[in-house]
Amino acid sequence: MFLKRIKDKFKRKSGKKFLKEELAKPPSNVEGEKGITSIGCIVDLDRFEKSELFLEFIEEYNLRPNAVKVIGYKSYYDKNSPYATPVFSDKDLGWKGEIANSYALEFLSRDYDLLVNYYTTDNLLLQLMTVKTKARIKVGFMEVDQQLNDLILGLPLKDFKMFKLELKKYLKVLNEIE
Repeated sequence: MFLKRIKDKFKRKSGKKFLKEELAKPPSNVEGEKGITSIGCIVDLDRFEKSELFLEFIEEYNLRPNAVKVIGYKSYYDKNSPYATPVFSDKDLGWKGEIANSYALEFLSRDYDLLVNYYTTDNLLLQLMTVKTKARIKVGFMEVDQQLNDLILGLPLKDFKMFKLELKKYLKVLNEIE
């Protein structure tokens, strides 16, 4: 038990070091044409449980049915309990910022036009997922490290309807949607 806590502490320290190094690098550009055809969503399910709302982006932006991928974070989850959304947690943190979760690895294997970081806490695993995800545009909230996102919205986390409206407005300004 004692050794496990020490091991977890060193994993977190290693993850924080990796995150700091990644944020210090110049942002890498993901090549792609203008327009939104695929959306990835990283959601803090401890603070916002309605992950099914993100599927509204399919109709909102006239996307293919499988164009929106949602992954959720829970500080603790039971692997035997069914979740509607694929989930990762703190226990999935590996050495040097690696994430040892099959759902997370599948999410990270794709390229996205838009990444929605739907969390407002400085959480190491959520930030690692954001840094590792390949996306042309990253959108998030003001409360999180502003180096993580290209577009930062100052809205309450619980007001998803307002978030959708603001996001659509800014994507029109950026000529990403019509």
